[in-house]
Amino acid sequence: MPSFSGLNHVSLSVTDLDASQRFYTQVLGFLAVLDTGTARVCMHKGTGFTIALVRHDGSSGARFDEANPGLDHVGMAAGSREELVEWERRFAELGVEHSPIQDMPLGHHLNFRDPDGIALELQAPTPAYAAAVERMRTEDLSDEEVLAAAEQMVGADFVARQDV
Repeated sequence: MPSFSGLNHVSLSVTDLDASQRFYTQVLGFLAVLDTGTARVCMHKGTGFTIALVRHDGSSGARFDEANPGLDHVGMAAGSREELVEWERRFAELGVEHSPIQDMPLGHHLNFRDPDGIALELQAPTPAYAAAVERMRTEDLSDEEVLAAAEQMVGADFVARQDV
């Protein structure tokens, strides 16, 4: 089967390019690098992660709703739970809609929304999950070995073991 080498970019439909650009640059630290008139491309210098912000003619202008088919949320990596605490403070200072930090078996999650209500998340993995991902990335593991590791972390009830 062909493979891919990683996530390249996410493209988000927005209602106001200027407001969205301000959010992604001033709140999250991205740098706006391209402006085509109907789209802005923002890159995070530390990771190279790229977000395209696109304003479509004929858009309904409705607020994002993850309950509809399509994107549920964009998850970004954080280095630690302590970083999430810093983000939580920053979001509170800037009036960014966000949840409290949620501690879960695979990591710590801080959910927040951009100006269009697009659901975003910062996630800091637990040490066990970070080690498992690194092992999967660097070793040639069988599917069964990956599933067995997942079962150890979250229990058999949550592991996908059948073909869909």
